Amino acid sequence: MASSCSFTSPLCTWLVAACMSFTCGSRDPHQPPSVLRRYTNNKREGLSAARRRKLSAKCGVGGEVVNGSLVSSFSGSSHSIQSLMASCLPFEPCNEYYSSVSSLGFFGDNGFSSFFGSNNSTATLNRRQRRLRLNRVTRSGEAMAVAVQPDEEVTTKKKPHMKQKRVVVTGMGLVSPLGHEPDVFYNNLLEGVSGISEIETFDCTSFPTKIAAEIKSFSTDGWVAPKLSKRMDKFMLYLLTAGKKALADGGITEDVMNELDKSKCGVLIGSGLGGMKVFYDAIEALRISYKKMNPFCVPFATTNMGSAMLAMDLGWMGPNYSISTACATSNFCILNAANHIIRGEANVMLCGGSDAAVIPIGLGGFVACRALSQRNNDPTKASRPWDINRDGFVMGEGAGVLLLEELEHAKKRGAKIYAEFRGGSFTSDAYHMTEPHPDGKSAMSLRLNFSVQMKSLNGFGKFYFISRNR
Repeated sequence: MASSCSFTSPLCTWLVAACMSFTCGSRDPHQPPSVLRRYTNNKREGLSAARRRKLSAKCGVGGEVVNGSLVSSFSGSSHSIQSLMASCLPFEPCNEYYSSVSSLGFFGDNGFSSFFGSNNSTATLNRRQRRLRLNRVTRSGEAMAVAVQPDEEVTTKKKPHMKQKRVVVTGMGLVSPLGHEPDVFYNNLLEGVSGISEIETFDCTSFPTKIAAEIKSFSTDGWVAPKLSKRMDKFMLYLLTAGKKALADGGITEDVMNELDKSKCGVLIGSGLGGMKVFYDAIEALRISYKKMNPFCVPFATTNMGSAMLAMDLGWMGPNYSISTACATSNFCILNAANHIIRGEANVMLCGGSDAAVIPIGLGGFVACRALSQRNNDPTKASRPWDINRDGFVMGEGAGVLLLEELEHAKKRGAKIYAEFRGGSFTSDAYHMTEPHPDGKSAMSLRLNFSVQMKSLNGFGKFYFISRNR
């Protein structure tokens, strides 16, 4: 009996250490298991001390702990060792465990191989045996630790860094009270010419404000089909004319147009108020009968229809929409159009803004909110936004369009480059609908306090701008 105890005690100690430290697979020995599960029966948590002692006695079968080691008085029978494993070590051995202990030759066919199963056990247990043994272990109320091989790390391929494309201005087109050509417009600005005068389009004697920056002479000949000219709102006529002028100024001839990838050509021209004249005329016609209304009054009144009509006329199938952010509309459109090119979504973009609200409903609406200047006796000096005696702004109309292009695309076709777009930002005063913040507080506290800054760069200018929406 003594020899049996001396033999089985070291074996049990080794067996406990092996089962608790040996894990399946070729895992790094210094790496802890990735998953540790504990199956606990809550009913056993409240066991009395007496029942715990009884359970310990059953588990140890007369054994005791001496100097931190398990000293057992087993007789060496496989049944006693199996009871020990089922009660004190409630977890399953792995495949390598079976194969390793079978190579040692302990106990022969009826000994070590029968610890965890029948005598016919092979290197692996089938699914049913593992399920039954798991159920028996969890019913015993003891904790169970399972070492699982770490999952393979999922590696995601990062997209290669794409160099941002450069954006340049290759064309300009406009329709304005100071001229319909860029050179004429610019020279009038330098000379201080004002486009503000008394309104002539309609009778405004009943309004306190009788002045505006009105376009006196304008023709769509050669730019817009006569059939469309009769139905479209003026903001759309200005937009189409300025857009096509920008194409002509940028050297986009019919031959060049045929070589363009039209899926990479877009239009982003916005409007603050849209087709107010078409909508106003429809309301007046409705007073008589709906049959007198313009059938295109609804689509032609929307702000995006100008860009849509120009894109359909050119056959451009790239980004096409509009932005409406009051006085900042054009700047928002320019920055968004440039971003489409920077991201590679377009090679060419027409961008800008157009408005034509000098009509009775437009004038009356701004007068009602007391936003317009009433310097009718001195219209050329009525617009004074930074003057302490400022009494309101002055309405105006017209359109301005830029042709933006990817730098390499422009160089390839030999286009004339006016400037390079270098960046911009969107900000808001978050204070008032028409008035700026009295303390000048806004996200515009960047060091650029004006819309456009020109600098020389390799023979052509570059510009930054900040668009502020109140």
